[in-house]
Amino acid sequence: MSTVSYYTAEGLKKLRDELDHLKNIERPKASQAIADARDKGDLSENAEYDAAKEAQGLLEMRIAKLEEVHANARLIDESQLDLSKALIHSRVKIRNQANKMEMTYTLVAESEADLKSGKISVTSPIGKGLLGKSAGDVAEITVPNGKLNFEVLEISRD
Repeated sequence: MSTVSYYTAEGLKKLRDELDHLKNIERPKASQAIADARDKGDLSENAEYDAAKEAQGLLEMRIAKLEEVHANARLIDESQLDLSKALIHSRVKIRNQANKMEMTYTLVAESEADLKSGKISVTSPIGKGLLGKSAGDVAEITVPNGKLNFEVLEISRD
């Protein structure tokens, strides 16, 4: 079962670049490591060979996963976003009603999430809670520490 993920042009390029790097640089390195380990003799007692094969298996799983994500990736035309509601790729300014602290987040696909740059996943508790809200709405969001209430102050495009 595959799910569609929505990306900005920058996020989709990053995904493609990572996939290309894994296929064109890491995959040949893994094959070379196996060949080097094979040259060291008896494979039945060769821990280096076993480790290289395991690393190659993990790499191939990562490549397969990224290929699946890429196949189901959709590019979002940000000029067509509805700014009346918080949607994926919306920049949402919120205020914590308990401590009055204001924050601004951009709602993105899970693979593009980066809290340091203010990008949170639409699958995170806060991201899910903000989806569909309009300016002036209050989102009651359940987080591991309990419930938080955020007032949506402003919605814009990145």
